[in-house]
Amino acid sequence: MIAVADLDEGLARLTASGIALPDGATHQLAAYLALLAKWNRTFNLTAIREPERMVTHHVLDSLAILPHLPDRRGLRIADVGSGGGVPGVPLAIVRPDWFVTLIDSNHKKGAFLRQVAAELGLHNAEIVTKRAEEHLPSVPFDVVVSRAFSDLATFVTVGLPLLAPGGRLVAMKGVFPYEELTEVAADVRVQGTYPVTVPGLDAERHVVIMERS
Repeated sequence: MIAVADLDEGLARLTASGIALPDGATHQLAAYLALLAKWNRTFNLTAIREPERMVTHHVLDSLAILPHLPDRRGLRIADVGSGGGVPGVPLAIVRPDWFVTLIDSNHKKGAFLRQVAAELGLHNAEIVTKRAEEHLPSVPFDVVVSRAFSDLATFVTVGLPLLAPGGRLVAMKGVFPYEELTEVAADVRVQGTYPVTVPGLDAERHVVIMERS
């Protein structure tokens, strides 16, 4: 059973820090976690099985990066290696005016993501079941984000072709990625590496923001 009290408390702490949530977002996030827990028993979508850890490690971790994303309507964002929908699904829920594409080559995960989009009515979410390197979007993305997808150098190689001029690559990381930063290609500028505070999570989190040089 999803720890709704933990979700409510975590979201309250995020809103207190300035992150706005639309009406109905809490219900949709809880419904997403319930689907994730249900499907995970069969399809092994995530190694995290405890409901309270799903709240912190998936939903709250995803939403904590919002202050580092452009705050404008119509933002086109791609979640590369979306897996069980993190961070793409929570972002699509709380920013219904964004267009979120969730990319993952695993067909079972793609089926799960389609079910989530259908059941939650996420009309702003697109599911792409293929390798990110093979995806040719009709319109490039303003932001390409990844969480636990790869090292920074690989993420740059995969994400840069998807990016619109002036767009940004956003990598979600744990501890400060000193070594990975030294391996980023010369044609990419690291705009900044910022600590991220996730309610209820006693672990280091950072977000690395990169753009074309």
